[in-house]
Amino acid sequence: RKIAEGGLGFDGELWSGLTEQGIMGIMVPEDFGGLGLSLLDAAVAAEALGYHATPTPFAAALVMAPLALIASGDRAQQKAWLPRIASGEVRIGVGFAGMSGQTGEAAVRLAGNMLSGCVTGVLDGGNATHFIVYLDDGPATAVLDAGRVMLAADTLGAAQSMFDKALLYSKERVQFDRVIGSFQAVKHTLADIITMLEPCRSLVWYAAHAQDGSPEEARVAALQAKAHLGDAGREISRLATEIHGGIGFTDLLGLHYWFKRIAFNRQLLGAPERCRHQAAVAQEWV
Repeated sequence: RKIAEGGLGFDGELWSGLTEQGIMGIMVPEDFGGLGLSLLDAAVAAEALGYHATPTPFAAALVMAPLALIASGDRAQQKAWLPRIASGEVRIGVGFAGMSGQTGEAAVRLAGNMLSGCVTGVLDGGNATHFIVYLDDGPATAVLDAGRVMLAADTLGAAQSMFDKALLYSKERVQFDRVIGSFQAVKHTLADIITMLEPCRSLVWYAAHAQDGSPEEARVAALQAKAHLGDAGREISRLATEIHGGIGFTDLLGLHYWFKRIAFNRQLLGAPERCRHQAAVAQEWV
């Protein structure tokens, strides 16, 4: 709540703590001072960050930016930037010039070494030290899909947290001399939530695994995970809020931090409709 009131979604003390845990180098190769882990490892981290509605850069700054440099940067650029990402010294926001389905302005042009224009849908842009902006989708595809998997994993964690909070509340809130969790309607709602939630975990984890281990499935798996978590997360957040009754809608309780995070993730880098359309294109269905 304190960090949200600041407006940037960034806290230096929190960033330093995550740096001490080594999370900054999760996708940076060991040769450049990182951990050299897989995208599945990054997805597990993203899920944990989403569970706690952690206000910190991650998907772009610590996953997409390193992958962009590994895929498209020359050796000198990699040596210059990857160790600084792993140490937490730099935070790189990532933007796309109109490819990812974001709203707002996305019009930029490159003339020599000067980039001009405006891109408003930049991921991890708050308090970023540097930016990577893609002008076309040729070299951006794998980076974009990795970002989509991270957002899906973040939503998975946030949705799990909202379910856990709703379940706990149902065991504490008393109405008509009974805890509300004993009422059949509440039981059914909680059962609906967990039925929606559990399959999401294997979907997200497989999509993350596919980015490294099954390249022929990677694109479609990322798009399906992003689309499904966008819809499932929104429904889970709605039902979990309703179980809390009127207090669930108040700022005092704070559920809205998870609710809005899920809604934000749903729209960024392509809403479910766009992701499903792109999955159909990738499979030559349309």
